[in-house]
Amino acid sequence: MNMRMISVKSIKRPVGLLAASLLAGCAVGPNFQQPAAPKGAGFTPGPLPAKTADAPGGAQTFAQNTDIPGEWWTLFQSPALDSLIKQAMQANPTIAAAQASLRVARENVLAQDGAFFPSIGLDANASKNQTSTGSLSPVAANNKAFYSLYTGEVSVSYSPDVFGLNRRTTESLAAQAENQHYELEAAYLTLTSNVVTAAVQEAGYQAEIAAQQQTIQADSQLRDIIAHQFAVGEVAQAVLLQQEAVLAQAQQMLPPMQKQLAMAQNALIALEGGYPNQTLAQQFDLASIHLPQNLPVSLPSQLVAQRPDILAAAANMHSASAQIGVAIANRLPQFPLTAALGTSPAALASAFTPYNQFFTVVSGMALPIFQGGTLLHRQRAANAQFQLAAAQYQETVIGAFQNVSDTLRALQSDADALQAAAASDQLAGQSLSIARTELQAGSIDDVSVLNAEQIYQTAQQALVQAEVTRLTDTAALFQALGGGWWNRADPQVPTTQVAAN
Repeated sequence: MNMRMISVKSIKRPVGLLAASLLAGCAVGPNFQQPAAPKGAGFTPGPLPAKTADAPGGAQTFAQNTDIPGEWWTLFQSPALDSLIKQAMQANPTIAAAQASLRVARENVLAQDGAFFPSIGLDANASKNQTSTGSLSPVAANNKAFYSLYTGEVSVSYSPDVFGLNRRTTESLAAQAENQHYELEAAYLTLTSNVVTAAVQEAGYQAEIAAQQQTIQADSQLRDIIAHQFAVGEVAQAVLLQQEAVLAQAQQMLPPMQKQLAMAQNALIALEGGYPNQTLAQQFDLASIHLPQNLPVSLPSQLVAQRPDILAAAANMHSASAQIGVAIANRLPQFPLTAALGTSPAALASAFTPYNQFFTVVSGMALPIFQGGTLLHRQRAANAQFQLAAAQYQETVIGAFQNVSDTLRALQSDADALQAAAASDQLAGQSLSIARTELQAGSIDDVSVLNAEQIYQTAQQALVQAEVTRLTDTAALFQALGGGWWNRADPQVPTTQVAAN
């Protein structure tokens, strides 16, 4: 998609000479200035650690003041994930809807641009007429009662933008188009983040199912051993029934995992614009999704210039600011100019003879005197709308900083949790292996093995969930920092917002 962003400045350029030659007025209302980054704002109370703990997959380094790649998801080194995101960006209807909204906003800007030019119209008509010869009314010059009349008229009307009504209206619409541009970028960022998260979750469910199936297989083998011991009279039936219950419980845990896997696959299919009866083109597993080692972290001052939601909120402020000027200009005089040139002959052949031609030039002034307070309250409403937009902008900025801080803190905790989960899984696996060997040798009872199995099952599930959480929080960091949309191969960077002069 290579759509050029339309700004107030680019719209005014084609009509600048015309406006300057006709009037020397100014646009009433406030001149919008892009909000500056909040002073003293940061992501953490103290210095950000250089890296996380060294958990499985390696420690992650926080590369501060480093730019984010446009296709940040490629850092996960998964060709299947890259392919799925490419398909989603082309086929997901959310993107198509955002693109259409942007086109609507830009066409509205171009439509309003026409207000800077004179309006020219053509009117032509023909009539057959009869003059009453039995009255005092005069007859035509040829003394005939019937005559034809052909009238053609070209009219030109123009309203000088003395107080900036058209300029502020165009400025507001251009800001709305800019808002839609950033909404499109936000849609891209949300979509890519959702695809990465859904792919990681699908891989996690695959791993949980595989681990649970291994647990069921191990429980089945242990049940067979105890069944043999019961058959030869070495153990009581209660021991066998207890193991049967453990096996049934393990089997009961499998269907919910399979349901979650199916739902995750449906989500991925929907994200790429497909339907549930279709087959997911790519399958994911945790081993094929690599954890990015270096995490670019933008400066806090850069966040307000990168996050699409912040930029969209700023554009919304710009639109509201221009609407104040529109409301003020509507309370001031307008000076319409109208000119008409035409001809009205009795025969088309004489259309351009001097005595059949006519022209009119009319100038005027329209000033609202009393509107029952309507225009005043509309101006006050515009002021309140700008205050609302400013508060929403501040709320968006605060939420963005909180979002980044949350993900940075989560990644540090994720590494610690994964490190502990890996150690627990390793120890639990060794303990279970020893317990099963000792059970076959008859040196311990089955209760010890059952306890070791439950500990190992819990450790395996915790390890998978810790790996999934670390991967999804990594994707969340890229999303929180803006996703690097400005570095894509097809950058959609808008022209810089400018204040109206």
